[in-house]
Amino acid sequence: ATDDLILLSDTSASGALKKMTRANFVSGVGGTNTPAFRATMSANQTGLSMSTQTKVQFNTETWDTGSCFDTSNYRFTVPSGEGGKYCITAHVHTRVESGNTTGKSVRLTKNGSFLTETVDSLDVNLYNTRSNHQQITAIENLSAADYIEVYSLQWQGGSSGTTNIQTESSYFTAFKIIE
Repeated sequence: ATDDLILLSDTSASGALKKMTRANFVSGVGGTNTPAFRATMSANQTGLSMSTQTKVQFNTETWDTGSCFDTSNYRFTVPSGEGGKYCITAHVHTRVESGNTTGKSVRLTKNGSFLTETVDSLDVNLYNTRSNHQQITAIENLSAADYIEVYSLQWQGGSSGTTNIQTESSYFTAFKIIE
């Protein structure tokens, strides 16, 4: 309870006991974890070119506590004065509609340059049309005005085909952990 007292023992030679209330004990612990956002897609993104990094079009905000996500260019930008460590996650649901593909990756870029990616090898062909899910999570130190974007890449082992990014289960989210 808020008014309960907590007794702490001083480890110095005095061995004194100190009293604290619950409110004093938890003061300064935790944080608001803002700015933060979650973005999704309003429609499937169709016609991804094979062997080409394609920016994922996250154009719908589920929530955005710091006005940090721009739905027109599909990017998260760290607001002024909000530099620090951020947890960033992207989940992309792709579906091979025709042809075949032997792998895919989901990539995060920072300020237009490679940051990190997840790569999966697949064996999807015309007779085995299926969906694939790939997720990447990173904790990064970001400064004000840094921006993060999500890209998807499919590559083929034979004939080119058609791959789409599905709205179902695709999302991009980030939140500030600490200064």
